[in-house]
Amino acid sequence: MSGVGTVTTQRAVVTGDGPLRLASGAELAHVEVAYETYGRLNAARDNAVVICHALTGDAHAAGLHEGAGRPGWWDGLIGPGRAVDTDRHFVVCANLLGGCAGTTGPSSTDPETGRPYGPDFPLLTIGDLVTAHRRLLDHLGIDRMRAVVGGSLGGMQALEWALQEPERIERAVIVAASGGLTAENIAFSAVARAAILEDPDFRGGRYLEQGVSPRHGLKVARMMAHITYVSARSLEDKFGVRRADPAAPPRLDADFEVEHYLQHQGESFLRRFDAWSYLHLTRAMDYFDPFAAHPGVRPTTRFQLISFDSDRRFSTEHSVRLRDELAARGATVEHAEVASPWGHDSFLLRPPGYHELVRAHLDGVLDPARPTSALT
Repeated sequence: MSGVGTVTTQRAVVTGDGPLRLASGAELAHVEVAYETYGRLNAARDNAVVICHALTGDAHAAGLHEGAGRPGWWDGLIGPGRAVDTDRHFVVCANLLGGCAGTTGPSSTDPETGRPYGPDFPLLTIGDLVTAHRRLLDHLGIDRMRAVVGGSLGGMQALEWALQEPERIERAVIVAASGGLTAENIAFSAVARAAILEDPDFRGGRYLEQGVSPRHGLKVARMMAHITYVSARSLEDKFGVRRADPAAPPRLDADFEVEHYLQHQGESFLRRFDAWSYLHLTRAMDYFDPFAAHPGVRPTTRFQLISFDSDRRFSTEHSVRLRDELAARGATVEHAEVASPWGHDSFLLRPPGYHELVRAHLDGVLDPARPTSALT
């Protein structure tokens, strides 16, 4: 049962005081941001916790939409008495710039042309994602955050924000994330993007205007990526090498249970995501190099880094490198590796000890005398 009850997604125009200028120099004249809030902002306006979602997430982090049977994607973490306690914190979660769930992105209408941006949408950086959300906080009248919490791409946003505005963020929880992708990470995303770009229905990026979609490419991209989000152990435990119909003759199309599972993941993804958003957001991750972008910054934000021992997308080594870089800059930072059988997707689940680490950090249970890495 959802802890925060029925919620609605709201939208705010964040360009009322001028266009949103991106790192590339490009400007977006009209930007809307979709967001949800849970809990209440206190009189001092200093109890805000910002939730940053991952690549294919959205603003619906907790609670239930009217008539829906499935709660938000991080509902187990957010709510009264939960790790992100809405009895104490005012929680804000917003859809990413470049996304396709209410915030301005490539599928939005370009006010200059009256047609979808498509290939005319400018390339984004992780810093641009933060810039849009900073505008939202300004719109909400929030000057300082109790914490920023994010997993995967969300954790990268939290890191970028803490390097941009350390004085604005008291604490950050960065889960299953990275301070810079490896060649293997980029290679995985390159294959996914190639599947989309080479789909005949991509139509030079003008597919939205032509009433089609690169469904096959986007489906393959999701199927391939999903393999990296789970662990080898979880696939073996759930499916093994069992065939869907052991009595049937061998075939070239989907036959094994794991193949049917991936087909299902790919098909369901098509109902909620846009190919252009996938291209833009994965590319922003590839170019992420926050410490080079912010030389000399000595963060005052206190960090809790969490990794999972079965994560093959952003393994513990990513968190260790991030920990060492932050510590070298004088930041207060702790790292914990949590045992989990579920791979990268563990950040969406509840392996033992994980939510407790988040709660402890938000509650201020942080001893500066402890070493900068505390493996569990």
